[in-house]
Amino acid sequence: MGIKLTSTKSFLSLSASFDTRAQRRLPRIKENLANVEKVLKREEQRFVQTLNQGMGVLAEAIAKLKGHEIDGKTVFKLYDTYGFPADLTADAAREQDLTIDMTGFEIEMTKQRERARQAGDFKTLQKGVDIGEQTQFLGYEQLENSSEVIALIKAGELVQQIEAGEQAIVVLASSSFYAESGGQVGDCGTLSNPATLFTVTRTQKQKTGAFEHHGVLNNGILKVGVVLVAAVDKKSRKRIARNHSATHLLHAALRTVLGETVTQKGSLVDSEKLRFDFTRDEVITKSDLEKIEGMVNRKILGNTKVHTAVSDIDTAKKNGAMALFGEKYGDKVRVLTMGKDDFSVELCGGTHVKQLGDIGLFRITSEGGVSAGIRRIEAVTGYSAYQFDNQTQDHLHQIAQMTKSSSTQVVQKVAQLLDHQKTLEKQLASFQKQFASNQGDDLVSQVQNVNGVPVLTSVVSGVNGKDLRDIADKLKDKLGTAVIVLAAVSGEKVSLVAGVTKDLTDTYQAGKILNHVAQQVGGKGGGRPDMAQGGGTDSSKIDQALASVRSLI
Repeated sequence: MGIKLTSTKSFLSLSASFDTRAQRRLPRIKENLANVEKVLKREEQRFVQTLNQGMGVLAEAIAKLKGHEIDGKTVFKLYDTYGFPADLTADAAREQDLTIDMTGFEIEMTKQRERARQAGDFKTLQKGVDIGEQTQFLGYEQLENSSEVIALIKAGELVQQIEAGEQAIVVLASSSFYAESGGQVGDCGTLSNPATLFTVTRTQKQKTGAFEHHGVLNNGILKVGVVLVAAVDKKSRKRIARNHSATHLLHAALRTVLGETVTQKGSLVDSEKLRFDFTRDEVITKSDLEKIEGMVNRKILGNTKVHTAVSDIDTAKKNGAMALFGEKYGDKVRVLTMGKDDFSVELCGGTHVKQLGDIGLFRITSEGGVSAGIRRIEAVTGYSAYQFDNQTQDHLHQIAQMTKSSSTQVVQKVAQLLDHQKTLEKQLASFQKQFASNQGDDLVSQVQNVNGVPVLTSVVSGVNGKDLRDIADKLKDKLGTAVIVLAAVSGEKVSLVAGVTKDLTDTYQAGKILNHVAQQVGGKGGGRPDMAQGGGTDSSKIDQALASVRSLI
């Protein structure tokens, strides 16, 4: 396993180390036991649901099978989408005296590996050229500085100069530009001297610590060794700082309202908005969201100073600073403290406001799940939050005008309209059901005898897919023995139902009959031997497709 024990003493030392770690983690495990059990239960339910979905796909594939082998693409789809190992599919196939196309499966796996490799190669190509020298970052204290150009990169290669109109990357010895890191986007702005202007659209950091200023040379000729004035876009930096500081307050508010099991799983901070991903299995209630938003705004109104300190990582953690899981920290870290009574204390290398009041206003614009156990909040601050409120008020005013009510009465008016709509929908459903029933009675006269089998095929007007199935069931009961195929047309879309009475299912399969019809109208379907449903997208061929049922029988 990569661990070599040279003596009993080293073994005991290693065991003691494991025991110490376990003892440290035990209180946290006990503390979160209920949450762990809840998450495990939910994961089990999700797995069963996925398994059932996969079994449904497998059953459908077997039902459509013409030979005795399940094709490799289906086996791969079950593996890739539903987590079915090929062995599990093979076991299910053996139970029905079938085999699986392992060669086809391996071909699909090879294609996937190739796609992954190409994606990886693409990322590698985007890295450009690594510069050995490190850029000194000055952006915490100033938004403008003079510096020498130490490297120019064009089309992935080091060059000595670039000309007007060319896109390139400029590397400076020192820079006020913040390089993209920790979820915060890089700064934009300009690099200039009396003869040259280079517009920076984004700033990124190499592993070596060199800052890449990406952009285009507007005029002049830029050479390595030239001195430029690096000027950060002040408005953009201020908006980014507002959003980043608000992200810290949001994180602290989430942990206060929802509990300390909430941990950050990702973030994006730019000049337009902030996005924050965090651990949470349950939907956040409207009441809790209001508490979180209100708590952040109260901290902003408190207008306390944002304190920044540089410390070693161990001291920072002892003093309560939050370190993000998976984030790499150096020997020295920046500790950001915000709000009264140290409401938020986090390790962070980003740029922030000086006073919390500088954020202005905080508004949550959306909240929802992004993956299993992870939820996302998006929000805006400052003038963007003011615009968001204005837009919301404008929408409310428009709704009030459309419903002929006032802004204070619009909720009550919309509720009344929705109640009225539900009543009308129930009445319509009742009329449609009665209409469908009457049509079912009329269709009996259209039954044709084909080789001694009663066959009914027809387009039924004014009904949906469910009504179509109800009509087919009623006709089966009324006719006793029959093969029935019904269609409903809406524009180009076709809904189909095939029904076979129980006494005929040994000879005629509803699923096969339905697929025969569905394929002719550009669709597919499936179901039991006595009842199948499907659809298509080419209504122009429905008459011809239904007529072919008699030939099939």
